[in-house]
Amino acid sequence: MTTAVLTDHERTAVQAYLRLLHTVRAGLDAGTGPDGPPRPPVVPPSVLAEAEEALRAAGLTGNEEAFFRLLRDWSPRP
Repeated sequence: MTTAVLTDHERTAVQAYLRLLHTVRAGLDAGTGPDGPPRPPVVPPSVLAEAEEALRAAGLTGNEEAFFRLLRDWSPRP
């Protein structure tokens, strides 16, 4: 596995993205059940705002390719 050395801003962006991803997954899991159709996940605005601000501070807004390369290099695969 490649080890990437991230700046503080890049690390914050990756961590905020992972929190957002886990929040959405938890919302999807909670939205399923026998009581009817699945509900869309609810993402707290603060979680989304945190991720957007972290991307902006890291200079990664609009550069998804670079961000996902950082994420792939830094975050171990499950």
